[in-house]
Amino acid sequence: MGVLARNNVKVKGQGARPMLFSHGFGCDQNMWRFVAPEFERDYRTVLFDHVGAGGSEIAAYDRAKYSTLDGYADDVLEVCHALDLQQGVFVGHSVSAMVGVLAAIREPERFDRLVLVGPSPCYINDEGYVGGFSREDIEQLLESLDDNYLGWSSTMAPVIMGNPDRAELGEELTNSFCRTDPEIAKHFARVTFLSDHRAELPRVKTPSLVLQCSHDVIASEAVGEYVFRNLPTAELVLMKATGHCPNLSAPAETVAAMKAYLGT
Repeated sequence: MGVLARNNVKVKGQGARPMLFSHGFGCDQNMWRFVAPEFERDYRTVLFDHVGAGGSEIAAYDRAKYSTLDGYADDVLEVCHALDLQQGVFVGHSVSAMVGVLAAIREPERFDRLVLVGPSPCYINDEGYVGGFSREDIEQLLESLDDNYLGWSSTMAPVIMGNPDRAELGEELTNSFCRTDPEIAKHFARVTFLSDHRAELPRVKTPSLVLQCSHDVIASEAVGEYVFRNLPTAELVLMKATGHCPNLSAPAETVAAMKAYLGT
């Protein structure tokens, strides 16, 4: 099985410089449909699905490999190798922000900019650190997800999306969650919400943009500020967009912030 087929890779754009878009939990590359086309004139855009999501090869899912975010970072780098991507821009939403951080640490020549949308290096509160959730909160969330994934999705997706006055956004995220294989989603959720990559942030040599939404129940402003403070070279943009998915709820603001940072 080839890497490009495994991850359902799609390449577009007229530019020479690559821009790789990486989606978050319960989503697929379709979540970038309002953002990625805005960069096709100046970049070679690369979209893909994490194994287990979207049009990826489900048979390639390996619980051992994907028991940590390193397995997903391996896939990102394999896509880069297959397409010979160098000095590009990595755009990662939610958990994929940390996937990009891990990939950039391992092979810094692949990306000369990171765009981290709603990043969180650790979701669980710790001494001197506010991740947004207690350990008990996360265990209850995962237990609820294990007991009834579809019910959990229909309840939590609109909360994660925010924007209650735009019900269609919550419905889209719910449908995206429900299309994901439940067993894979349960495992990915556990890997995501129990991960802790705070120690990796100071090791990132790549200049980074942190895009932080307002009223984000998954990655709060305090978390975004923590990521910004602990990356050696970073800029922080506090967006007017609310919720956790500005790539869907506020694509114009997301694109504008990215272009301002990248000088496009």
